[in-house]
Amino acid sequence: MSNQKTTNTQSIESIYAEAQDWHLNVGGETIHAKRVGGKFRKIKYLTGSVWLIFFFGAYLRWNEHQAVLFDIPNRQFHLFNITLMPQDFWMFALLMLFFAILLAVVTAIAGRIFCGFFCFQTIWVDVFTWIETKLEGTPQKRRKLDDAPWSIQKIRIKAIKHGLWLMISIFTGISFIVWFTDAYDFWGQLVHFQLNNTEWAVLALFTAGTYILAGFLREQACFWLCPYARIQGVMIDDATAVVSYDYHRGEPRGRVKKKKAADAPELGDCVECKQCIAVCPTGVDIRMGQQEGCINCALCIDACDTVMEKIGRKTGLIRYESLDQLEGRENRALFKRPRVWIYSTIMSLALAGIGYGLTTIESFDLKVLHSRQPLFVLESDGSIQNKYTLKILNKTNDDRLVKISLTGLEQYKIKGAEESFIAKHSDITPHIIFVRAPRSALKIESTPIVFHIETITLEQKPIMKAQRNTIFIGPN
Repeated sequence: MSNQKTTNTQSIESIYAEAQDWHLNVGGETIHAKRVGGKFRKIKYLTGSVWLIFFFGAYLRWNEHQAVLFDIPNRQFHLFNITLMPQDFWMFALLMLFFAILLAVVTAIAGRIFCGFFCFQTIWVDVFTWIETKLEGTPQKRRKLDDAPWSIQKIRIKAIKHGLWLMISIFTGISFIVWFTDAYDFWGQLVHFQLNNTEWAVLALFTAGTYILAGFLREQACFWLCPYARIQGVMIDDATAVVSYDYHRGEPRGRVKKKKAADAPELGDCVECKQCIAVCPTGVDIRMGQQEGCINCALCIDACDTVMEKIGRKTGLIRYESLDQLEGRENRALFKRPRVWIYSTIMSLALAGIGYGLTTIESFDLKVLHSRQPLFVLESDGSIQNKYTLKILNKTNDDRLVKISLTGLEQYKIKGAEESFIAKHSDITPHIIFVRAPRSALKIESTPIVFHIETITLEQKPIMKAQRNTIFIGPN
């Protein structure tokens, strides 16, 4: 027991010694945050690994094609067996609406946890600073190295660090581009220096952006470039659970002393170790209340809990808590918060629309345009002829052989549909046909007819069909 007390005393003294170097950074210097373990650090690693999908998801193949491809030049979006064309992009708009409202819902419930656990900037800064910590050491050593004169050792360390940062930045740029072009074709063009000017420009832009934002700007991007820090105030309320310092329990602050004087005032649980500031990637002091720099990463919770455990006090001095609960008021349930219900309703409608679109979307579609000039032609034999332009939309990844038929008209003849023809994959294939019928077969001026297209089975592929209603026009 005595050895345990001695160890705890030494630990808290080393924390106090370290705390002398920590102070609030208002942007005038680089923040070198301390890395500590804990529950939220593990969660951060797990959520950050979601971005591996960004790095490697584009390399997934499906039926010999890229599984997910945003083909901007051809105005197509391939999602496994589904191809979305410009006329289907209303689903993309609903998807953007869903994620925008999801961000609002999450913020209303738990503050800026997106910033702390999922944001591109936050995750990449964490990776870059992890490399920096492995190469340069603790925050004190990093500051000392930054202030030290240039030497062979300093040049070597800095060169390795920036080299690794650049490699990650380049791979980030590549990972972005390959979502918009075939990944394997892009790598082949890249290694042979055959990229076009647009691809080189995008790669350079993303490489420079990642390198500068994650390597140099870091928390300044959250302070000055990201608008989310400014608008979060309209999304949260007193019932929102955010990273909070329990000032009722923590104040007044004071250091732990080996011997307490009899007339010493009763102190709170905050021991002024400043570890919450030391681990904060944006350098804020959570004890000063909610600030626009706080990204709710909860690393200060891990740091504070570690200190509380060392000095034998209850953890949770810093925790996820709403202002209502901190003030002892009843925390409002979700059903008492109209904004959550409104956000959730919009999300549900958007998700329902996306589901409806995906389940009813056709891989094969037909549109028919009737010629307007002239509406019909009177042939020398007395028959009536109409001209049509058929537009066959083939959303599959393969060319398909199709044939055309017609119903609703008697004694007709079709010119231009005698033989089957190819509907190009992921494209609209126009085809002009002429329909002729004797005047005696027309009972009314506009006769309803139906065009049918059907694929001819090749290589055991499923037969696809489509039809479109139109009219056959004759004289009064």
